[in-house]
Amino acid sequence: MSDKDQQQAAAVEMEAAGHGGLSQNELDELVASSDTGGRSVAGPVGTFLMLVALAWSLFQLWFASPIPFIVGWGVFNDTEARSIHLAFAVFLAFAAFPATRTKFQLGLGILIPVILGVLFMMGAKDGSSIWWIPIVVIALVACIVLGSPKNKVPVWEWALAIIGAATALYLYVFYRDIAGRVGAPITQDFVVAVIGIMILLEATRRALGPALMIVASVFLMYTVLGPYMPGIIAHKGNNLSEIVNHQWITTEGVFGIALGVSTSFVFLFVLFGSLLDRAGAGNYFIQVAFSLMGHMKGGPAKAAVVSSAMTGLISGSSIANVVTTGTFTIPLMKKVGFSSEKAGAVEVASSVNGQIMPPVMGAAAFLMVEYVGIPYFDVVKHAFVPAVISYIALVYIVHLEALKAGMEGLPRAYTPKPIVQRLIGMAFIVAMICFLSFAVYYGMGWIRTLFPSTAGYIIFIGLSAVYVALLRVASKEAPLELDDPNAPVTSLPLPGPTIRSGLHYILPVVVLVWALMVDRLSPGLSAFWAASYMVFILLTQRPLMQMFRGESRLASDIKDGFHDLIDGLVTGARNMIGIGIATATAGIIVGAVSQTGVGSALADVVEVLSGGNIMAILLLTAVLSLILGMGLPTTANYIVVSALLAPVIVTLGQQNGLIVPLIAVHLFVFYFGIMADVTPPVGLASFAAAAVSGGDPIKTGVIAFFYSLRTAALPFLFIFNTELLLMNVTIAQGIFVFVVATIAMLLFAAATQGWFLAKNKVYESIALLLIAFTLFRPGFWMDMVFPPYSEEAPTEIAAAAEDVPAGDELRLRVSGVNDLGDPIEFVALLPIGEGATGEEKLENAGLAFRTEEDKMFIDDVAYGSVASDAGLDWDQEVLRVLKPVSTPSKYLMFIPALLLLALVVFLQRGRNEKSARQKAAA
Repeated sequence: MSDKDQQQAAAVEMEAAGHGGLSQNELDELVASSDTGGRSVAGPVGTFLMLVALAWSLFQLWFASPIPFIVGWGVFNDTEARSIHLAFAVFLAFAAFPATRTKFQLGLGILIPVILGVLFMMGAKDGSSIWWIPIVVIALVACIVLGSPKNKVPVWEWALAIIGAATALYLYVFYRDIAGRVGAPITQDFVVAVIGIMILLEATRRALGPALMIVASVFLMYTVLGPYMPGIIAHKGNNLSEIVNHQWITTEGVFGIALGVSTSFVFLFVLFGSLLDRAGAGNYFIQVAFSLMGHMKGGPAKAAVVSSAMTGLISGSSIANVVTTGTFTIPLMKKVGFSSEKAGAVEVASSVNGQIMPPVMGAAAFLMVEYVGIPYFDVVKHAFVPAVISYIALVYIVHLEALKAGMEGLPRAYTPKPIVQRLIGMAFIVAMICFLSFAVYYGMGWIRTLFPSTAGYIIFIGLSAVYVALLRVASKEAPLELDDPNAPVTSLPLPGPTIRSGLHYILPVVVLVWALMVDRLSPGLSAFWAASYMVFILLTQRPLMQMFRGESRLASDIKDGFHDLIDGLVTGARNMIGIGIATATAGIIVGAVSQTGVGSALADVVEVLSGGNIMAILLLTAVLSLILGMGLPTTANYIVVSALLAPVIVTLGQQNGLIVPLIAVHLFVFYFGIMADVTPPVGLASFAAAAVSGGDPIKTGVIAFFYSLRTAALPFLFIFNTELLLMNVTIAQGIFVFVVATIAMLLFAAATQGWFLAKNKVYESIALLLIAFTLFRPGFWMDMVFPPYSEEAPTEIAAAAEDVPAGDELRLRVSGVNDLGDPIEFVALLPIGEGATGEEKLENAGLAFRTEEDKMFIDDVAYGSVASDAGLDWDQEVLRVLKPVSTPSKYLMFIPALLLLALVVFLQRGRNEKSARQKAAA
């Protein structure tokens, strides 16, 4: 039997086996239990809960919009908005998520309130004022023990939902009173805060599982039991008054930055994605990907990667992304020869990476804006190259898997044109896209300049005209419907009609990108305008489409569009329950870190464990992210690890002579938080994919982990080579970096998959890894051959500064004391400005020196000078002066790397030709 016959037989066998996983209803329940709530309530109660979710979405749209400021009513400050946001999240968490999942979780739900009750009583100074704490604990435990069914909300759950929402609203209702007594909480504050923290932790257990609840509880325990901790992490301990004030009454804890980002940014982006999906964009992206890539080797898998990248635009959840696209893609992957586990692993690897894909990234990206202090546009710019090359590499990995198994694609729906005609057509399309891009950019920019007050209306009218024209084009094509993926596939959809049928879905994304990157509006306001445009599309899409098709039923079409809008608003709110709860609970951890000073203590622990080695520190951070991420959602994982370790990496890197930008560290943590959704034994996305494929979830997770090694390698690379983050590069350099990094990542994928042009020998895989590393970081080898700095005596610093051209940097290794009075050593980058002599250059930098017994000390640092910004201070001793010297271009290292690559290609092509001759002879 030929390879093709065997493949067809395998496809028939798989087809006969059917789906092999869960039913669609079971898959929907899986997503619901993880993301939107596993409780399904019908009747008036269900309608009421729907109205609450709808009210939450409408409130968020109101808060984000400029309307309150125009009408002068309904203006909320950030703290008030956070309070209302959390109230909705807590109320819906108890209404949507049943109490009991497993006996273990039920036991934790009982144990944690008891432990916290004892701790809070220990932390109270006046024993007579805490008699109510045992009552709160007993009442909460009783509500948990009573349990809750999946088809109704019992009375005690209503009580928890209402009381939890009331404690969250406390800051809004008593905002002015609280502002007048910050630092001096009254009994009412104590009662509300203690109840609020306990109910929030129970809501966390229901919505997100026990991991985040446990971590937050451990930090609360640490806050109280500080004096009893081991010496290296011990602290004075905080009493109940300080905990209440820090965690609930101010914006340092629960109502801190994380919840603020969820309120201001994340909700609007999740809502935008929900509305886009409800309009039909999710189905459109899948169909487009299959029409363009389904005919290639392993085509369905490649289409799964591309469709998941596009679906990641509208879904912030790895699990929802897996189930949404995987229900269609996984069975088709199995048809062309992928095993259940490999099909699931491809879907997991592509779906999880949706969170790192600009311009709409996961919630953690918006937290970076606040934590790092840079505009969202810069976050997107820095994340762009790693995200794109990660997806390109995954498509290549799929291609390699197809080559290994000798797979074919699905049959085309048409006979392609000759290659010359296709190239001309592609060139014409590229030219048209470039022309339209320039026309939009400069045309809309001209409108903004000429009509500053009415430009928004003009742009809206112009976009609407384009929208109507695109709808008219789409109306001529057949409606896109997802076929049964288990049915025989006779041909793929035609690319042209498929693409034309939904081009109008791109317009809201254009609005979003324009607002973010051209008008440079805040992320929240940008998402508001994009979501508003989606509301317009949902209300008009059906009536206009049916009118163009001559099938208009105006009242019915408007009603259907209105229902789609309501469904999108409700779904967006339900998708936000877990994120709202996660950011609030993560705020407890961040609050404990700032209150106890555990961050600096942890820096000492990490330094001891790593021996001060920056690579060991990064490995520890990666492992911690993976461990925490096994039970925490990506957002909460990012908040915890970045709060604990990001400053540590920056500080210890500086002490080791590696200046690590803060954004690089935060992206490092973000990437490994995402990897946790893949990594066994808990990777939730792997379990979701296995549920669809019918494969083994652990094996699926292991394969997905190996597919995702490219995602794990990238953070280490951009820490040491920040050009990958497009930092300090020109446009031409950025394009060069992108091309070289893409080639390097493809070679890395070939090495880890054991296949390039043919099956790799061990030494060929090692050679490919070496080549990939050299392309990623050519300076590593060049610095060994030609050191980029010459060491000068500290007393010769003026002479060294004189030799350094203006605009370059002098590296100084100095010793001194930190803010706590502990001795430290670190490397400072001192920018050198204009000056006739070295002394003048140092003086212009804000430095003055003194010499004591052949030692050089900083005698003075001008306030606000570049020296002050570099971290230099008076009385620090200069230990080493490193002057930059001229060296050959680091890119010369590409020559031996490419020669080695040519050798590998030669060897593998030789084996392929020999194998072909042997087959021909046989």
